[in-house]
Amino acid sequence: MPGTVSLQPTAIPIIDFACFGDGTSPEATEIGKQLVKACREVGFAYFRNTGIPQAEVDCMFEWSRRLFSLPIETKLLAPHPKEGWKHRGYSGVGREQISQMVHYSVFDPTQLAEIRKQTPDHKESFDIGRNDCSHMSNVWLPEEVLPGFKDAASAFFDTCRRFEIEKLLPALSLGLELPGGGKFLEKYHQQAENQLRLLHYPAVPAEVFARGEKGRIGAHTDYAMGTILFQDDVGGLEVESPHGSGNFVAVSPIPGTVVFNIGDFLMRWSNDTLKSTLHRVRAPPNDGKLEMIKERFSIPYFMSSDRDILIDCLPGCWDEDRPKKYEPVTAGAYIDMRLDATY
Repeated sequence: MPGTVSLQPTAIPIIDFACFGDGTSPEATEIGKQLVKACREVGFAYFRNTGIPQAEVDCMFEWSRRLFSLPIETKLLAPHPKEGWKHRGYSGVGREQISQMVHYSVFDPTQLAEIRKQTPDHKESFDIGRNDCSHMSNVWLPEEVLPGFKDAASAFFDTCRRFEIEKLLPALSLGLELPGGGKFLEKYHQQAENQLRLLHYPAVPAEVFARGEKGRIGAHTDYAMGTILFQDDVGGLEVESPHGSGNFVAVSPIPGTVVFNIGDFLMRWSNDTLKSTLHRVRAPPNDGKLEMIKERFSIPYFMSSDRDILIDCLPGCWDEDRPKKYEPVTAGAYIDMRLDATY
């Protein structure tokens, strides 16, 4: 696969939400159009002025560092369930293998088996959902192990959720010119079927990466509606650009921003109007002088549509000359199928 091309960070569009307000102004509509343009052409964007306080982001990264510094036997007091689709609790280094299939809706067991023979992702993670979810309960560490962690993580989940409902979904609805203005997508996202994931990529000897024995995360797309990502200053995230080229561009951390990308489900929902783009995490560049590759922390917030609502093609994304490509599907069935292929 071709190597990374070092482009300026602005190769990924920057969307500024400063003037979005309540989503009813001409400025809000223009922001929505800019967002959808980025999603059509790149599938990724930086967001600025989201209203998510930087102090809360910094605090969540500190909780993540404290969590992953615990002994492995302590972290395993909150183990990820054996079912792949139950994305909750702690997953240790090497347990998960992100698998990218050629066809988003077809999963061949033989092909999956071959993918799982590849280098496992060298990371550990902790997954959190809403606390009142009936079909997938959170798996928490005992409170005395890391006092305050549950409350802090739950509060940050809610902060991200507010941004989704108050700005992101309205902006997408406006930009796609969906019926009802900025309210269209909100009615499909009432249940907060979302996932907050704390990720830690441990420090490893540089020669291990050089020999190909370990990788951080291989090239993949996200499964759900979309993802907002908070990353530290280490770097390593890369996005395929142009779409489908096999060439990757560095998504360098920009202070005060978060990264957004479209997921496979929204790409399908939009009849491939919006692009779910391949991305990966590589070890940061090394000139040969570094013996150890620095650890990396990131916090993605995966957003999904309500599980049981049947989703058909979005209005305006199909017509006689551009027929529907996909059959209707529920978000729950689709996401569970994709998660089962990960473990």
